[in-house]
Amino acid sequence: MSTEQKAGQVLMPFFTGTDFAAQAAVIERLHLGGSIVMGDNVPLSSDGTVDTAAMAAGIGLLQKAARADGRTWPAVIGVDQEGGVVARLRAPLTEWPAPMSYGAAGSVGLATDGGKALASELAGLGFTADFAPATDVTAGPQDPTIGARAMSGNPDEASRLGVGFAQGMLAAGLLPSVKHFPGHGSVSVDSHENLPVQKATVAELRAKDWKPFQAAIDAGLPMVMTGHISVPALEPGVPASLSKPSYDALRGMGFKGVAVTDALNMGAVQKKFPGGSAAPKALAAGADLLLMPEDVAGAHAAVVDAVKSGAVPASRLDEAAQRVVTMILWHARTPAPQGAAPGSGSALSQRVSAAAVTVLAGPCHGPIVPGSVRVAGGSEQDRARFAKAARAAGIAIGAGPLVTLIGFEGPPAKGDVVVALDAPWPLAGSAAPAKVALYGRSQEAFNALAAVLAGKAPASGKLPAAVGPHAPGSGC
Repeated sequence: MSTEQKAGQVLMPFFTGTDFAAQAAVIERLHLGGSIVMGDNVPLSSDGTVDTAAMAAGIGLLQKAARADGRTWPAVIGVDQEGGVVARLRAPLTEWPAPMSYGAAGSVGLATDGGKALASELAGLGFTADFAPATDVTAGPQDPTIGARAMSGNPDEASRLGVGFAQGMLAAGLLPSVKHFPGHGSVSVDSHENLPVQKATVAELRAKDWKPFQAAIDAGLPMVMTGHISVPALEPGVPASLSKPSYDALRGMGFKGVAVTDALNMGAVQKKFPGGSAAPKALAAGADLLLMPEDVAGAHAAVVDAVKSGAVPASRLDEAAQRVVTMILWHARTPAPQGAAPGSGSALSQRVSAAAVTVLAGPCHGPIVPGSVRVAGGSEQDRARFAKAARAAGIAIGAGPLVTLIGFEGPPAKGDVVVALDAPWPLAGSAAPAKVALYGRSQEAFNALAAVLAGKAPASGKLPAAVGPHAPGSGC
């Protein structure tokens, strides 16, 4: 392959809007390794749901373009679909609760089933990769970015559940990517805006934040995403995604797969390395796949120029391109299961939420509320979904105790029953007589909640991380 072709293989850009033909032309011109699909790229039907036929057709165009220069392997077509708040494709695809649900349920089998079902619907549309799961270990309310995207605040649980989820994805024919090495759950700055600093020593990182990544490497998972997090113990002031000592640390753990950067257009990188300048720096540091450079043509030119000038050794580009191509060839040779129909995971999504519902205060047996309640808080959609689930469970809406729904940034809520819909931290400051962590706002999650409130189902979930005075493992 020419230098230009190899430079294309290590780039995975984004695009704006739903013009897949235009993005296909860019893939063909720059010999790109693939493309990510973001929320604004998802074609919608007139009723606001995903136009799945148009989505599959668009991905088909991108795949055709990737083979236009005669190469025989498919493109990496990826998406961010974790469940919970990070889900680029909504209905009619199954809506999944926040990944912390798996930590509350405490079942590796359920996490594996969830990963497989989520990935099966994406594979059915033509996706080949999903940048999930987040195997970060959350530090609790000091963690503004990951929160309920983490499965647990316990590194051993985050390891077991993250590997299980990723293995489920692989079984469905999708390449998973564990993220965000060296761990985004214990820093207090959002890397979408600025550069977080992880002050832990390497020994401390090995004992906590790196444990899930070590487990993923030991399990032979194919891809690890590096985060835009500075680790002074490795290289002060430089994001791990652009830091050679960080990639050396990852390789030192035995990782032989594809190291992909987090999005290079995020604030933590863009403020210091604008335009295409981050791409050759990340490649030189040890990244194999450069995700979402601000300007893909500029990044491609910068990589080619850096190799031709000797600023990036040609052997480093060869190694990166070979890893990416090896991964996609390996994936293409794996017998692909039949993709699942959109929405086919709904019953499993409800099972996950039912296993996760955690009661921190209030009765553990029998009804928590009488036959009628009032509802406040949350979004209009949250309240509508709660009302639908409540009525189905035999609870009327309009009079009685107040059920208050709170999102992840909600203040300590007042009410007779307070329900945390995302991360459970807001429950810490609430004096409500009944406090429930739900970890999701899907219709299926609300159905699981209503069954518990009506006394028709047990609340078997346990806190996967501390919430104020409530220790991990608290619950009925």
